[in-house]
Amino acid sequence: LQCVFCDRCQLLDLPWEDVLVTHVFCYLPLRHLVSLQCVSKSFRSLIQVYLANCRKFDPAQTGPHIPKEAFCSMLRHNQVLHHLCVSNCSDWITDKELLPVIGQNQHLLRVDMHGCVHLSRHALVAVSLSCPRLQHLSLEHCEWVDSLALRSLADHCSDLRSLDVTACRQLKDEAVCYLAGKCPALRSLSVAVNANITDTAVEEVAKKCRELERLDLTGCLRVRNEAIRTLAEYCPKLQSLKVNHCHNVTESSLGALRRRNVDIDVEPPLQRALVLLQDVVGFAPFINLQI
Repeated sequence: LQCVFCDRCQLLDLPWEDVLVTHVFCYLPLRHLVSLQCVSKSFRSLIQVYLANCRKFDPAQTGPHIPKEAFCSMLRHNQVLHHLCVSNCSDWITDKELLPVIGQNQHLLRVDMHGCVHLSRHALVAVSLSCPRLQHLSLEHCEWVDSLALRSLADHCSDLRSLDVTACRQLKDEAVCYLAGKCPALRSLSVAVNANITDTAVEEVAKKCRELERLDLTGCLRVRNEAIRTLAEYCPKLQSLKVNHCHNVTESSLGALRRRNVDIDVEPPLQRALVLLQDVVGFAPFINLQI
């Protein structure tokens, strides 16, 4: 009887939402599933059910590039997304395509818009108002991000755990300080490549975000040793600090963090000197570092 049943049973005979959508399709790349829509009307209906219940949308599933029409079609009926990454749509995506998706997905926990240069501040405001449970947000190289939009994010997304505003050069100390006061649960923050950021912002983040584990200050030219000392004092859970090209940050402030085994992207002066010496003479002389 079992063999007879197997011969007659087809894929579409299995329960769609309870079996295929939940336990089978989640292991297949989204781009392959979308192709199944061409097989038959039944398969098209099945894939539409899957897309409406999909919790994650990112390049790992869709491939490196996705056309505008496919993006709009795939997410038209989805209201349960938890993770949305549109970095692979950066060449074309605008507020017109993104805002409807954000507006109907109020359970988003992670949003990645890095490199999406055609969006506007309205995209960040929409995320702020529609996604109160948001925990992770990447806005790297989104130069349209301004202080008012960031304040909106801070006012409505107090559970934020990680934020990347690398190269968002409109942001200044005041906006970062406001964010720190409203989002004390921050564990990871990047304000890299922004010459507007000074000790004021870094010290406020250190004092208000005691759970901070990772901080990227790469290229923040106005940050100095005093801010790093404050960071060492108030952030006992710090694991990683990036201060490359912060020319006013020296070993006098980094030493305390090194002794706590914090991962710092700048080598100690003696280590840098040995590397340079090796480049010049072809070998590194033995030096007793304990002397």
